[in-house]
Amino acid sequence: MAESNEKLAGIAEKLLIGQFHRHVFLCAGDACCAGVGREAAQAAWDALKDILKEKHLSLATGPCACYRTKVGCLRVCTGGPVMVVYPEGTWYGNMTADRIPRFVQEHLIEGKPVEEWVFARNPLPTADA
Repeated sequence: MAESNEKLAGIAEKLLIGQFHRHVFLCAGDACCAGVGREAAQAAWDALKDILKEKHLSLATGPCACYRTKVGCLRVCTGGPVMVVYPEGTWYGNMTADRIPRFVQEHLIEGKPVEEWVFARNPLPTADA
């Protein structure tokens, strides 16, 4: 068991887990993305990966460093691709590939959510709360 934890800790270190300030989850599930299709969901994911790498936000350190995860279900099941950004808990709908560059620039880099795309908020509690 300890050997397994050591291996996991090594992977986490390589992935810079512990250095991120935000975590972006993008739902590319079939139910969520039925209106746009599987190809559009994959295109959104690819755009997110590419621009995060291009802007040096993925596998990075610093105040804008973020982690990204593609998920199969965020339980909203409509209006997809649906995205949530933690710790602020900002939920976005219809996050197609064409929206990703603006989202990255305004929300992740400038710290200002793209309000017209936000449909819910659920910030994580802080240690002070």
